[in-house]
Amino acid sequence: MTHPTPDLAAETDHAAPLYSPRTVRELLARFGLRPTKSLGQNFLIDGNILRLIAEAGGAAPGVSVLEIGPGLGVLTRELARRGASVITLEKDERLRPVLEETLEGSGVSVVWGDALDYDYSQLPPGTRVIANLPYYISTALLSRFMAAPGIVSATVLVQREVAVRLSAVPGQDGYGYLSAMTSLHGSARLLRDVPKGAFYPAPEVTSSVVRLEFSGKRPTPEFVKFLEAALHHRRKTLRNNLRLVGFDGVVIDAAIRGAGLGESVRAEDIPLASMAQIFAGLPVPAPD
Repeated sequence: MTHPTPDLAAETDHAAPLYSPRTVRELLARFGLRPTKSLGQNFLIDGNILRLIAEAGGAAPGVSVLEIGPGLGVLTRELARRGASVITLEKDERLRPVLEETLEGSGVSVVWGDALDYDYSQLPPGTRVIANLPYYISTALLSRFMAAPGIVSATVLVQREVAVRLSAVPGQDGYGYLSAMTSLHGSARLLRDVPKGAFYPAPEVTSSVVRLEFSGKRPTPEFVKFLEAALHHRRKTLRNNLRLVGFDGVVIDAAIRGAGLGESVRAEDIPLASMAQIFAGLPVPAPD
């Protein structure tokens, strides 16, 4: 393990914050690292946002917490400091010596590998995800969290565009397949926007903290497939989207009328309860 210089050791001991811009720059320089854009590495340097995420996420003694992309261990250490039992997933092996130093004695379990390949079904019941998600895979990860039986909530930093989609309801701008999946599995609430200057290096987009609560309910694969087809092309009518995947137009029209809707209705304007009515009037499973 590479040991810190005396000056930096004082700043990176476990009682001191890691999130100051100077500390982040010194750590990166000392270990010969540069943030990798392709991995979505934008390190949080705002202590207020850090504490908000940990608090809103429910990090507390005895709580099982999963973090994705610890980076330099800034948020990770805050979660551990609050007494949570933390597992963190990291893909970038270059960060191994950094995390060995910054997380030393914290009790955090670091799992090295791609978060997209991790088996989320192995997590204990009651697990809470708290993370600054890599933006390029945030949607794929959120889908995995929804499907994991042990995960009860996810409090995450994502692009504001994604946060808006997560919390949108039918008829609102941004409502689509991700919004529908969130509603089927629970609920989402946008907590606050985060300026670009809260990160190093600053990302090109505004970020948001969003909290998702999962009910434990699981929609059928057939209904999920139907919603994906129905909401695939925004601005197209539901009728046209369903015809694109092979449903007969006469059958579609009858199902839409059966839900009390007009044939020109768009899927992004339809409440989930009405979508379920339409689905019930169609052949199952949906054709490929």
